[in-house]
Amino acid sequence: MGLFGNQFADVIEWREFRDDVLFWKWSNQEIKKGSRLVIRPGQDAIFLYNGIVEGVFTQEGSFEMESDIIPFLSTLKGFKFGFNSGIRAEVLFINTKEVLVKWGTKSPVLIPAPGLPGGMPVRAFGTFTCKVADYDVLIEKIAGIRQQFTVEDVKERIISSLDQLLMKWIAAEGRDMFNLQQNAREIGNGIREDLDMEMLSIGISIPSFTIANFNYPEQVQQMAEKAAAQSMIGDMGRFQQAALGEAIAGGGGSAADMAGMAAGLAMGQQMAAQTAPGAGQPQPGAIPNFCPNCGTKTNGMRFCGNCGYKLV
Repeated sequence: MGLFGNQFADVIEWREFRDDVLFWKWSNQEIKKGSRLVIRPGQDAIFLYNGIVEGVFTQEGSFEMESDIIPFLSTLKGFKFGFNSGIRAEVLFINTKEVLVKWGTKSPVLIPAPGLPGGMPVRAFGTFTCKVADYDVLIEKIAGIRQQFTVEDVKERIISSLDQLLMKWIAAEGRDMFNLQQNAREIGNGIREDLDMEMLSIGISIPSFTIANFNYPEQVQQMAEKAAAQSMIGDMGRFQQAALGEAIAGGGGSAADMAGMAAGLAMGQQMAAQTAPGAGQPQPGAIPNFCPNCGTKTNGMRFCGNCGYKLV
């Protein structure tokens, strides 16, 4: 990614700036008199001399090295450019943006679950954000030996730790092994805290970590769908009412469709009434239609006209 083919530099800049690169090191042979430093939006520039930080520049713009940069360096502030002599130095450009990254487990993570000796195989997917947080640590741990450091490098480090962190935080925050999504925020927050602490050791922070989805084995998903269907059938009356309400609110369907839904709702209510405990039996205090003693029609009388049996 070098910018110049010759020994001397006129402009020191990160031309190939990309969001997926967290830092890039300009390391031309020599900075000559008349050179300029260009810092674009979303960048910081760190001046390195013999591997030591001489100055950090965060203001965007184009700067004259001799008048705008050299006077603000630590040990080189009194340096004077000669006609043919310059400074052998490096400039580390930092991407200051918070970068969004998609992640996913490479293989199912075996989560301990009751009745499953080998554990429940679960996959997870989501996003996290990362950014450079500590320049000194980054230079000491990474930038001293790397020309650049990318989001993919960060992702590899995070993925390598995810299995253990998922098991840890699912065990701590997961309330229902078969519905982990309901606690996805708590699980994600716990993972973020651990990852942030781990990545700060190389100068990178993890401001956010979210779990978009947990994926179960196909057999488990089929069982969940079957259980949901049975639950719906068990409360058919409420299901029919909701379906009719949605159709009415949406204004869709023909009159025949609406009538059919209404008939279905009525049938469901009738079936529910017929199967309810005590259905078909007279309510306490009500006069039966027929005498329970002799079977004669009562005609609303309190006593049977045939056998005299007291009906209420």
